[in-house]
Amino acid sequence: MTYDLHIVRRFLSGYLLLIAGLIVFFVVLHYVEYIDDFMDRGASTRDVFLIYYPNYVPEIVRLVSPLALFISAVFLTGRLSQKLEVASLQTAGVSLYRLLVPFLVVGVVVTGFMFWFNGWVVPQTNQVRLAFEQDYTKDAQGQAEYANIHRQNAPGSIISVSFYERNSKTATSVTLQTFHDGALIERIDAERMTWVDSTSNWHLFEPLIRKFDTSGRMTQFSRVAIDTTLSILPRDLARTQGDVDAMSISQAKEYIDSLKRTGASRLGRPLVLYYSKFSYPFANLILILLAVPFASVRRRGGQAVQLGIGLMFAFIYLALMKLIEPFGYAGTISPWVAAWSPHIVFAAFSLLVLLRVRK
Repeated sequence: MTYDLHIVRRFLSGYLLLIAGLIVFFVVLHYVEYIDDFMDRGASTRDVFLIYYPNYVPEIVRLVSPLALFISAVFLTGRLSQKLEVASLQTAGVSLYRLLVPFLVVGVVVTGFMFWFNGWVVPQTNQVRLAFEQDYTKDAQGQAEYANIHRQNAPGSIISVSFYERNSKTATSVTLQTFHDGALIERIDAERMTWVDSTSNWHLFEPLIRKFDTSGRMTQFSRVAIDTTLSILPRDLARTQGDVDAMSISQAKEYIDSLKRTGASRLGRPLVLYYSKFSYPFANLILILLAVPFASVRRRGGQAVQLGIGLMFAFIYLALMKLIEPFGYAGTISPWVAAWSPHIVFAAFSLLVLLRVRK
């Protein structure tokens, strides 16, 4: 038990030090890359370092946590192996499975924490981060779908918008068509449509209303303005690549359900990002499961070679996630498969490594 606590303490201290170092590394690298954008677009140094980067840190922690755990586990296990402590424990009857227990306990705790952190904390800080990037960086994530939008308001009801302005929640050149048994029974054309927060409905300006009876005869009249309640909300009309990043798990589910309900196309990206909120935290546990048995074997060249080979596997794992995700975005493969398959593959590979090393 004492030895377990010793491993946990050293493992966690290495993990936290690596997290801190990687945060500094990524912030400095990011600032060097985007300093021109910040200066050209008028972002003050105070806002950059007191608003933007504090809200960027949680996203960095989410991304680098699996790598930091992996390096810490490889380094600690490698030290134990090089000092022959692993061999001594195995000679004394302590199996590798038993040595793996404190590492797995930390892995399970960190995985559970990162699931909560990724699902509910990071989205809140990402809202500030993404809004800042939208204002002050030229290649901000996710330009919205602003033009030629078509959504299903309800069964038999379709709304078309020529252009939508996300900030003012205003749509221009709006057409709302209602069908019954395949026949058009009503069409409303408006020059402009604006969302009213106080009443939670849409305000149509200068609508032209056409009604069609069963014989096809049309009745036409106009209004100065009308208010109408639609099942489509402002967020359903325009979406960006970063929408799901800025939503908690529950909010992302409601958002995707609303996109499906309104007939939005190209749902691959939001679905992959949504499923990744569940799958990515498991990378923390899977990389520990790979690191300990891999580093428990002494190799010629010492820890440097061991760490180098281990990092190669870790980067292959993380790169595989990024390589597969675009196929899920495009719908070439299922978004669920794109989000989960790298983790399933490396979980199987980690178990294979564990089974092949000396116990």
